[in-house]
Amino acid sequence: MSPLPRFSVIVPAYKVQAYLHECLDSVLSQSFTDLELIVVDDASPDGCAAIVDEVAARDPRVRCPVRLRENKGPGAARNKGMEFARGDYLLFLDGDDTFTPGALQAIADRVKETGEPDVLVHDFARTSWSGEPVRDAHAPRLTEQGPAPFRLDDRPGLLDVRPVAWNKAYKREFVENHDFRFPPGIYEDTAWTYPVLMTAESVATLDRVCVHHRRRRHGSLLGATTRGHFDVFEQYDRVFAFVDERPELAQWRPVLFRRMVDHLDAVFSRRHRLPRAARAEFLRTVRAHCARYRTPGAPVRARLRHALLKPGGRRVRRALWTVARLGRRAGRLVRGLAGLVRAGGLRVHYRVQRLLPLRADRAVFAAYGGRGYVCSPAALENAFRTYVPRMRTSWVARPEHHHTLPVATRRVVPGSMAYWTALARSKYLVNNVDFDRRLVKRSGQVLLQTQHGTPLKHMGLDLQDRPAAARGTDFAAVLRGSDQWDYVLSGNRHSTLVWERVYPSAYTTLEFGSPRNDVFQRAASTDVARIREHLGIPEGAVAVLYAPTHRDYRHSQRAHLDLERVLRKLGPRFVILARAHHAYGGPLTDLAHGRLLDVTAYPSVENLCLASDALITDYSSLMFDYANLDRPIVIHAEDWEAYEAARGTYFDLRSAPPGAVARSEDELIDIFATGHWQGSRSAQLRAAFRDRFCPYDDGRAAERVVRRVLLGDTSPVDFVRLSDRHPVPSAAAARPSSPLATVPGQSLPDPGDPLRQ
Repeated sequence: MSPLPRFSVIVPAYKVQAYLHECLDSVLSQSFTDLELIVVDDASPDGCAAIVDEVAARDPRVRCPVRLRENKGPGAARNKGMEFARGDYLLFLDGDDTFTPGALQAIADRVKETGEPDVLVHDFARTSWSGEPVRDAHAPRLTEQGPAPFRLDDRPGLLDVRPVAWNKAYKREFVENHDFRFPPGIYEDTAWTYPVLMTAESVATLDRVCVHHRRRRHGSLLGATTRGHFDVFEQYDRVFAFVDERPELAQWRPVLFRRMVDHLDAVFSRRHRLPRAARAEFLRTVRAHCARYRTPGAPVRARLRHALLKPGGRRVRRALWTVARLGRRAGRLVRGLAGLVRAGGLRVHYRVQRLLPLRADRAVFAAYGGRGYVCSPAALENAFRTYVPRMRTSWVARPEHHHTLPVATRRVVPGSMAYWTALARSKYLVNNVDFDRRLVKRSGQVLLQTQHGTPLKHMGLDLQDRPAAARGTDFAAVLRGSDQWDYVLSGNRHSTLVWERVYPSAYTTLEFGSPRNDVFQRAASTDVARIREHLGIPEGAVAVLYAPTHRDYRHSQRAHLDLERVLRKLGPRFVILARAHHAYGGPLTDLAHGRLLDVTAYPSVENLCLASDALITDYSSLMFDYANLDRPIVIHAEDWEAYEAARGTYFDLRSAPPGAVARSEDELIDIFATGHWQGSRSAQLRAAFRDRFCPYDDGRAAERVVRRVLLGDTSPVDFVRLSDRHPVPSAAAARPSSPLATVPGQSLPDPGDPLRQ
């Protein structure tokens, strides 16, 4: 039998899929390795179970995952975890929190140094969406000066430290001997922490931040507006019942009364926690609890706060709130008048339109801040009209893009009166970026954020430490925008985890696939032939789409390939379709001719994908979409280190590519010369890439969105398996004698070349 671990780390997991990887990695990457990790899946409806299985498969220290049949809350999950624990000490960590580097080694050293205390209390820091850690205000209570271990009588100030489970290490024998368990409900840490500290024969402190506690903007129990906050009363009932059953603990009643009054006042003062209709009842219950547990000798501050919670105090508090509310209203009025002056008649018009009823049969669409009929919003606009025939749609686009719009949808110019009318009156708002920041989302409106591709590069809040990429981004404004989203589309689990972490708002993620990729499963060979003819691709040619991405560290566009030289080396059968990134506003080459076609201005990149026989790109998200076609992809990663340093990436593309990887122009030519671009190894890489990133793109993503968002269909979703999908073949591959071949006259590669492995 293997020796028992020093630490058992217990992690309850519920709706934390966006943070769970980071949490578990922070445990398993510790320099101190003598531990077991017990993750309790509290019937989480998201991908937590799959994440735990994945981590457990690669690290034997993760005990067989524990799964509850129904959601019980963090207390019950921790209790279940303790049943499986074997370590000398128990540590708890919430699924969205992390250990700091070296934390467990520091805890182990301090435990040994202080003679194996029953409880070790360490420090923590709160981290907000900005990522900045703020150490707890009561950190001085954790000084290591003086004798250790000690009893609570010697350091009563420890009761002022936040009563949470995850800032302590507990001797398992001590917990089991006293049968400590977490109670049900929220604020469960209160009824656990105080009895544990009052009972412990030996306590020690560690003056070090060991946990980063994430203050989530949405999704946490304490941040929800619910009557569940009434649980705080039952938790203090349990605390005082514990004291009443043990006369030797009576000395702690005045301190506990003060802590209770402070806690209840904090809950009541955070007005977002309680439903408005429940606030008066909560205040009455506060007064009853204060009367029930009032203790002679309670500190002055507690008595003053109790006075504010009495009936007269309530009137004083209400008067103060009224003054503050009037001040806020006055401030809003001044700002509103200033806005009217700045925005003029259009803003007045918009305000008036917002007073009129919403139109349930209206939807407004946009993409990329006013570009044409493109991306997933275009696919959804078509699906809205197809599956809901009475739906009337509008598309926001600049006049130069109006020719791309279908006849059936209304053309709207950004900033016009019709634009503000559409935003004010349409029930459904669909975009792949944010609408105008002056948008005031009305009650009853549904905002669907489609995103625009699977993220390889850092997005959202992850750009806070990337100044070259962020370039003065107002991240608070970014979050205000994401707070308006009702639904966010995701094409794969990777995207889901990224979006929920970098845009931490209260939307619903729809893992339905990318609507813009539906065409890849629905198009026919006749469509491919028609597009190629329109583009002027010569009959029998092998068309290669070259689509490099934007460089945040460059203000101007620079071609990373000499396309003329590449064409000369590839030979006369090849044609290159050169598409610049839209952020540069200009073509990729000024030397376009019959075999080098500039397709930058072509509106539909999906059609370009269909027309091509292969893709060359660097770090563009287009590779994730193109993989659905199961056609060759070659990655040109000449400046990977610079790109990764400036923008940041979520994984090393070179180690998990969708095909062959070239680190220079010569290597790229060689890949085509030897046929490696379409060889068996490239096909294997592409298959693994498709399996990871294309699980839901089966041609029905737009239909699924409409059925869920517009028609309210919540039935389980079925997807066509990858093995059963048959995307339209490329023009070259569909010919009886395919021209897909090696380029003549080139030398074969060295078998030891890592590119061939």
